[in-house]
Amino acid sequence: MFLLNGKHLPEGTSFYDSNGVQYGSGWLNQATEEQKLAIGITWVADPAPFDTRFYWDTDLPKALEDKLEVKENGSPLYKQVYDKVTKSMVDTTEQVVTKGLKSQFVAQVKDTAGKLLNATDWYVIRKAERAIDIPSEVALKRTQIITEANRLETDIQASTTVEALIEVLNAQDWNK
Repeated sequence: MFLLNGKHLPEGTSFYDSNGVQYGSGWLNQATEEQKLAIGITWVADPAPFDTRFYWDTDLPKALEDKLEVKENGSPLYKQVYDKVTKSMVDTTEQVVTKGLKSQFVAQVKDTAGKLLNATDWYVIRKAERAIDIPSEVALKRTQIITEANRLETDIQASTTVEALIEVLNAQDWNK
């Protein structure tokens, strides 16, 4: 990407240099490298792509573990609620927690399993209420979903690096 004075300069748009001189929308595509350098335009390669689910930046992974938040002085940071009487925000007794990747993906696994099981929950209710057996293929599928969810939760919690977590998530198989 082209930069002028440290700012991204999109191709195909007009712009002004630091002296207030305007350049037309086609100038970047027609100018030589020397002309661009003369007014301070530089080329910087686009940043490497990265998966924003797991990384803040190319080499900056997100935290795996939950983090209890603290104030600058090191004391716990508590959630706040609005008090209608005092008309102000007041601290609760619940400390603010920033969820790490493990907690986020375990929650996602539980949600996926719940949605997959939801379609056949009525068989379980029917069995409990009226003692009508659950068809064997339905019982097997439910067992497979629960087994996969348990496996994923265990493997997610055992992950010690973001790369290991990604491997676990890439190995999901809800269709066993």
